[in-house]
Amino acid sequence: MEYVPRLKTKYRDEIRTALKDKFQYKSIMQVPKLEKIAINQGVGGATTDKKLIESTIVELTTITGQQAVSSKSKKDISNFKLRKNMPIGVRVTLRDNTMYEFLDRLIAVALPRIRDFKGINDKGFDGRGNYTLGITEQIIFPEINIDKINKIQGMDITFVTSAANDVEALELLKQFGLPFKNQNNNG
Repeated sequence: MEYVPRLKTKYRDEIRTALKDKFQYKSIMQVPKLEKIAINQGVGGATTDKKLIESTIVELTTITGQQAVSSKSKKDISNFKLRKNMPIGVRVTLRDNTMYEFLDRLIAVALPRIRDFKGINDKGFDGRGNYTLGITEQIIFPEINIDKINKIQGMDITFVTSAANDVEALELLKQFGLPFKNQNNNG
């Protein structure tokens, strides 16, 4: 029997029907789903230190379980000592089982390890049902050995959903278990 991630089963068995009932969809196929998770890490010091991009690729590959690739600059910017096609960041896009595995580890292990964590902000939506979450340090992931990193870096995690609007996307991500701050007490 093939292994199926816990959150994939949860989506299929519980979340789909809950969202179908809440938003009164006519078909189960109209229910929004998580399509992919894109993770980006900008490496500002890569213009001066070439080894930084390689260590960041290794770290992001370790965190996600999928090979990360470097992203290159699109144009020359003299103020930043930047040339076109220089590696300036690292990215990886997760889909299907790898995506659900990463989401499970993010919710259950990584986010609770953030200092003074009170929930994630619900203002990171783009108006089209996608949500971006910024993390300030990569050491919240247990796969990273703190002694072996040479620079603490942040990352942006973007959840791409098939939801038509932000309300549906927020509800979908809440159902998955993302710990959003309470809307009642932010004033």
